[in-house]
Amino acid sequence: MHATITLLPGDGIGPEVVAEGAKVLRAVATRWNHHFELREALLGGCAIDQLGTSLPDETVRLCASADAVLLGAVGGPRWDDPQAPDRPERGLLGIRKALGLFANLRPVQVYPAIVDASPLRPELLQGVDLIVVRELTGGIYFGEKRREACDGQERASDLCVYTTHEIERIVRVACELARGRRGKLTSVDKANVLETSRLWRRVATRVVREEYPDLQLEHMLVDAAAMHLLRRPADFDVIVTENMFGDILSDETSMLAGSMGLLPSASLGEARAGGGTRLGLYEPIHGSAPDIAGRGIANPLATILSVALLLRHSLGLEAEARAVEAAVQRVLAAGQVTPDIAPPGARPLTTAEVGDAVVAALHP
Repeated sequence: MHATITLLPGDGIGPEVVAEGAKVLRAVATRWNHHFELREALLGGCAIDQLGTSLPDETVRLCASADAVLLGAVGGPRWDDPQAPDRPERGLLGIRKALGLFANLRPVQVYPAIVDASPLRPELLQGVDLIVVRELTGGIYFGEKRREACDGQERASDLCVYTTHEIERIVRVACELARGRRGKLTSVDKANVLETSRLWRRVATRVVREEYPDLQLEHMLVDAAAMHLLRRPADFDVIVTENMFGDILSDETSMLAGSMGLLPSASLGEARAGGGTRLGLYEPIHGSAPDIAGRGIANPLATILSVALLLRHSLGLEAEARAVEAAVQRVLAAGQVTPDIAPPGARPLTTAEVGDAVVAALHP
């Protein structure tokens, strides 16, 4: 297969981990006889510094014309001025909107080799394998925002808006995933308080009843979901929820795995005509970690696992995706890891050494 992949290294440790993701992509191309054209573009703080904007037009063009996009991270203290006319996060939100990416997938798996890295008791983590499906382009993050003077005080508001269409399409993505897994879907809302959540619950119920009657659907309030993710995480299969709730809950689930350095994500658009693949932007869920940038100790495994998601969802290469995931498991089992998850007394590897180890463990 021939595919074009745009790389957005971004800021902080982004270039270091994307380099390892690209290394694995090249290895996959060689071993399975594919041709991947990798091209780089600017996004975030580095784009502000070089071109004066966090989202250059050329970056949008290179991403829109690609089969998939691999992102490192954006942001850092040097661009944190809240009064600045442009910030790195604006570029990230902008590229998601420009590409029509509405479904954010965050799979969470607990690896036996590093189960002690999680703050939860090991017996609670047995069998944990779940996916959080977060709606990405609606809700309170994108609603109208206002700040005004009122009776001698400042008043601020953020409008939360959802339409039937937005809810239907994200629920369908989650249902398709659940069908390929254990067949259980948990829809998370705050329907006892919020009107948007009442609409969410009604639409989710209808979509599952009419289109996916084979699935087991449960509704759960977001505060209860936050608690049960720590009390009984293995009971969850696929969780679907709105933008803000998904943002918060998916970060909570990172503690199940023991490190944000292990968790990938995929932001997907509509299915392409004639097949099940989608244009997607793939990235680790961790940030730019400027405090360790350039030291060669960043964990690249979340980025490499994001490469596996890229192969699966945008290129339709399931066997290759599974091979990358298996290689990561072999590396973890062998203790070939960076300092953030290295066991006491073990010699941690550098970022590049972990990437090399994954490539060596990669088998057709």
